[in-house]
Amino acid sequence: MLAGVAVCTALLLSFHRSVPNRVGGLGSLLESFLPWLGVVVVVLLVLALVRRSALALVALLLPAAAWTYLFGGLLLPAPEPGADDLVVVQHNVSDENTDPEGTARALVRAGPDLVALEELVPPALEVYAKTLAPDYPYRTVRGTVGLWSKYPLSGSRPLDIKPRGIEEEWERGLRTVAHTPRGEVAVYVAHLPSVRVGAGGLASSRRDESAGLLGDALDAEELRRVVLLGDLNGTVDDRALRPLTDSLNVAGRGLAFSFPAGLPLARIDQVMARAGTVGALRTLPATGSDHLPVVAQVSWH
Repeated sequence: MLAGVAVCTALLLSFHRSVPNRVGGLGSLLESFLPWLGVVVVVLLVLALVRRSALALVALLLPAAAWTYLFGGLLLPAPEPGADDLVVVQHNVSDENTDPEGTARALVRAGPDLVALEELVPPALEVYAKTLAPDYPYRTVRGTVGLWSKYPLSGSRPLDIKPRGIEEEWERGLRTVAHTPRGEVAVYVAHLPSVRVGAGGLASSRRDESAGLLGDALDAEELRRVVLLGDLNGTVDDRALRPLTDSLNVAGRGLAFSFPAGLPLARIDQVMARAGTVGALRTLPATGSDHLPVVAQVSWH
């Protein structure tokens, strides 16, 4: 039985794209928590040792190898940041955050060049703007998303990533150009719709549609260097984000689970880049949000 479970775990890791999404979004649900199949491998290892099952131990080599191939690189030491790296912070600050000033100061201490925030609502927006202004004199805000920068910004505009069926005011994406010492970088900030897990499985149709619209906008971007920062309400393994991950590079180091802040189970806050490599991605200490901030260095090709 242990050997059978081990083989099944290896198959799920290796062929997760083959798990159908038609029934309850099962494929996306599996991919959202795919790294946690490593816990299954550890449990099986303990049971195999207790039972002294040579067959189970041999079978465990399959899921162990599959997990290492998929996620082992994320655990390797991060390369030293380069002098020309762009340091970025991504944080969903939560519209229920009772300490926006403390949150802003925590982000400043990380020393990023760019700070992307989501769920910006008044009067907290004014607090973020005032607290970040001394270190980040340039900013652009569209709806509930914003970007603060050490470098001048231009060409700021909203992104149309609103899915069908939402009648109320809904503006959760922007595009701007940051004029960095390394050249012009198109910066996208996005907050995709939330997903829900219920008795019927994963409800993600609006998130999936919004991801497709964002992917179309990125494909049409004329600047070579692009950075995407956002709460994408999905992991980079989730097939629903393929419109983004097929054309952008994702972090090569760091698991950086960011949600929920009290017991992080998945990284749904993302940093991606085109014509650049996203190096070490790590979380910062908890703020007044239900998300943890993530910080990364982007090295340009």
